[in-house]
Amino acid sequence: MLTVKPLPAFQDNYIWVMEQDNSGSVVVVDPGEAQPVVDYLERTGARLDAILITHHHKDHTGGLAELKKRYAPHVIGPDNPDIGGIDDTVGEGDRFRLMGRHFEVMATPGHTLDHIAFLSSGTPSLLFCADTLFCGGCGRLFEGTPEQMHQALTRFAELDDDTLVFGAHEYTLSNLKFAQAAEPDNSARDALLDECQKARALDRPTLPSTIGRERLINPFMRAHLESVQRGVSEQGESHDALATFATLRAWKDRF
Repeated sequence: MLTVKPLPAFQDNYIWVMEQDNSGSVVVVDPGEAQPVVDYLERTGARLDAILITHHHKDHTGGLAELKKRYAPHVIGPDNPDIGGIDDTVGEGDRFRLMGRHFEVMATPGHTLDHIAFLSSGTPSLLFCADTLFCGGCGRLFEGTPEQMHQALTRFAELDDDTLVFGAHEYTLSNLKFAQAAEPDNSARDALLDECQKARALDRPTLPSTIGRERLINPFMRAHLESVQRGVSEQGESHDALATFATLRAWKDRF
């Protein structure tokens, strides 16, 4: 059985660790710093077999060089020469097998142009989406366009409801408070905010989320709905899903 655990890093990052029961090996996703991974390996005696990289930002790649030097894992990531140490570059539609599961690569430009996500179909499916989709929100548009990010989230929305969403940051409380402003009348979102506030008070992660949950509470995945379009109408264009999404993202940047 495969388990996925978060290793906190920096102020609000999560490095995700996949571990196959009784195998002694692990795969980590986006090690922005090496020490949390080193500590985990030393504590558990596990072996680092592979690293998955989603994009070039240093809070996702900063620990890669040290981990590769210490443990020589196989590194899979986007085709970006600015990321040193990748063994296999992958892009849209590429497939590979790790930890007894098949993974498919989805190109998800928007946050950055090289951003990719890793989807493993199964029961449940696993989506490692880094800075594209968060619980209740989505990533800033540092390099891409609203259209690119909206398209990525539209693709995610087509996945099975029980798909587990492994975003890379603990942004849930601030995202849900923004969602209250964007779509005031959403009881599912309000219930989730209460649940997540209790979790964070106990220093527990609010992730992973699920695709089904995000479709119910995340305004960035609900930009096609009249309830969200009405909520953002005073902030900018909201005549269709893309215009509403762009208005939401600009509003969130200054919220």
